[in-house]
Amino acid sequence: MDLSTILGEELVAVEFVQDHLQLRFDGPLLTLYAWPHVLLSEYSLAFGEPEYRNALCTLIGEKVEEATLEEGDSLTLRFENDTVIALSLREEDLDGPEAGAFSPTGSVADQMEF
Repeated sequence: MDLSTILGEELVAVEFVQDHLQLRFDGPLLTLYAWPHVLLSEYSLAFGEPEYRNALCTLIGEKVEEATLEEGDSLTLRFENDTVIALSLREEDLDGPEAGAFSPTGSVADQMEF
């Protein structure tokens, strides 16, 4: 799956929706059904740890410099401040058959699951 439409895009919203996470860009929407790790320069944070939500929210307004989706392995987003959002896509690390979905336009009609 090609995530190139979010390269150079600002993260405009971080939405915590009951049991998943939505990352909104100016158009594109990335939905994660599993909680990613936030990798900062000095440490990393996982869901449930203090400051996890704050670390994600501080990315609002930051531009994506690199976006990689390797089916069955990992999803990584690196922002201009060098913070990385990383999600394992290995079967043993997931709770369900899909790890997330991506819509280049933000519409459910063209959403592709991974």
